[in-house]
Amino acid sequence: MSDLISYQLEDGIATLTISNGKVNAISPDVIAAFNAALDQAEADRAIVIITGQPGILSGGYDLKVMTSGPQNAINLVAAGSTLARRMLSHPYPIIVACPGHAVAKGAFILLSADYRVGVEGPFSIGLNEVLIGMTMHHVGIELARDRLRKNFFNRSVINGEMFNPQQALEAGFLDAVVAPEELMNAAKAMATQMKKVNMTAHKNTKLKTRKAFLETLDAAIELDKQHLG
Repeated sequence: MSDLISYQLEDGIATLTISNGKVNAISPDVIAAFNAALDQAEADRAIVIITGQPGILSGGYDLKVMTSGPQNAINLVAAGSTLARRMLSHPYPIIVACPGHAVAKGAFILLSADYRVGVEGPFSIGLNEVLIGMTMHHVGIELARDRLRKNFFNRSVINGEMFNPQQALEAGFLDAVVAPEELMNAAKAMATQMKKVNMTAHKNTKLKTRKAFLETLDAAIELDKQHLG
């Protein structure tokens, strides 16, 4: 499929593995590969598992691109936000198997999935934008507002607090935490369980449930294109 995102189909489950350097940076090429992999998964009518490298899902957007000019940053964030919206409206279940750190866009991948399982360990999960001098974008605010528990929303978005996996579970970034060696087994077990779901009903219920949220994201994507930060 791509060197940046590998695609493995087995027994109706498509595993997408992000592989882009030490921090699995989300670049324009990674997003293009991500979209191509989701296209393939949809054609295969497969339940999706997204994962990363041992110890990290992703450290966020590629900072080389983000600092190369305002328009490049706006374009990358818009592409990433459109990907998040696509994930939230994907016709088949999306599971994230988070093997460690998930920071900024890495954490937003968690907030864009139907089920998220992480691993125990000294890992940081959260939104560090204000820590690195970035005003949170509109889409990021809305993703966090919808998916995080209310008492964690301010701590995460406004204060930039980072969480360990157990705290991330409580906050709403994760749905389960397992030992590292159990991660893929747990993700595949959930995918197998989800095969019992009627996929037409899943798709229609997902779109009905998230209708207002998706409309909010569409408006937020347009606002971010006008001015980032």
